[in-house]
Amino acid sequence: MNSIALFIDGLTKYNFLQTALITAILVGIMSGIVGSFIILRGMSLMGDAISHAVLPGVAVAYMLGINLLLGASIFGLLAAMLIGFVTMKSQLKNDTAIGIVFSSFFALGFILISMAESATNLHHILFGNVLAVSDQDLITTAIVLVVVVLFVVLFYKELLITSFDNTFARAYGLKTQVLHYGLMLILTLVTVTALQTVGIILIVAMLITPAATAYLLTNKMSSMIMIAATFSVFASVIGLYFSFTFNWASGPAIVLTAAVFFLLAFLFSPKQGIFIKKRAAN
Repeated sequence: MNSIALFIDGLTKYNFLQTALITAILVGIMSGIVGSFIILRGMSLMGDAISHAVLPGVAVAYMLGINLLLGASIFGLLAAMLIGFVTMKSQLKNDTAIGIVFSSFFALGFILISMAESATNLHHILFGNVLAVSDQDLITTAIVLVVVVLFVVLFYKELLITSFDNTFARAYGLKTQVLHYGLMLILTLVTVTALQTVGIILIVAMLITPAATAYLLTNKMSSMIMIAATFSVFASVIGLYFSFTFNWASGPAIVLTAAVFFLLAFLFSPKQGIFIKKRAAN
């Protein structure tokens, strides 16, 4: 209880902790929103690929002194297009193309970051350090959240249709490829803004785990988005508490908290929980 009081006291005194908390909440909201569509579309592997593929973009942007979002977005979209190109122009399946592209991009990024940064900063990029978030990072995160919300609001019906039946969507005349790459761009933006909080290696877990938790609790898309965002926010806040109190890396703390929520839903979900199913069977 004392540690909670210290955390709350820290929030009232330290600007860096306030910035970290707000940023963690914003990242949690956007992760829940985008993650819900990634889960529905069966694109967890693609999310993993994009999250790793942005690393060389971050490195190049850092070395050139330009905005990290710009460099990461270019490499994220390039990775998505390369995966599509390899899949269409060869007999390789999509998951194989994803594995080749994301591992190659990640290896390149790792080398570039190692050349440009110290080992400590590399550790923060890979695993996150929400307590080091600046006011400028907070502003960037808020802007990206607005972009994410606008994208989902404007194209909600189209995203819903293509998520459930892409073939029907094409027959209906929807530009499925445009929507796909639009979602990839949004995913890339979320990935880059989540660098400071959870790090590149754990971003995909933050995108997938809260959304998967919500998937176990509801069959309605709008509810799934709200629940996923809520779990993401709680995981971010609780993870930040553990990071601040016990000096843990913020990324692992946040992701493990999200994993605990998933475990509880997996075991006790009213409709799909293992214990509930066993009780109903008996």
